[in-house]
Amino acid sequence: MVARHEVLFNQLESYRREVLGAVEGLSMKEAELIPTGFNNNIRWNLGHIYLDQYLWIKALTKEEQEIPAGFNRWFGYGSSPAHFTSETPSFEELKLLLAQQPNRIRELYADKLEMEYPLTEMNMHTIEQVLIRTIFHEGMHLHAILTLRRFI
Repeated sequence: MVARHEVLFNQLESYRREVLGAVEGLSMKEAELIPTGFNNNIRWNLGHIYLDQYLWIKALTKEEQEIPAGFNRWFGYGSSPAHFTSETPSFEELKLLLAQQPNRIRELYADKLEMEYPLTEMNMHTIEQVLIRTIFHEGMHLHAILTLRRFI
């Protein structure tokens, strides 16, 4: 029988491969386009997925996370590509960060998934619960990416 935690990490890696597969073959120019009626682009969605995962872990554990400077301004809730600067990670850099993130989270938290922390928003108190939430959130942004692709 596969351990419950292994299933969770396999899901995290699987959904991340889906996100990265959804942007495969896109050019930097395509990743930057904001079709009429949309607020963000594919590049923004990728940065937001990366940031969101670490923000929820940080909110729970109160530990500093590997969030590069500027990510909250560029990819946080309520931000948009209008906030991008020459220092904002490129489409290619974001894909690399996203590819590395699931393994990094596994390394840091594989043995702490059930450790209980004080309750946070949405009544989560374990890394396991946070990862389930962030996988769901990632799926929402995968849908946004796929929708954006149809309009590019």
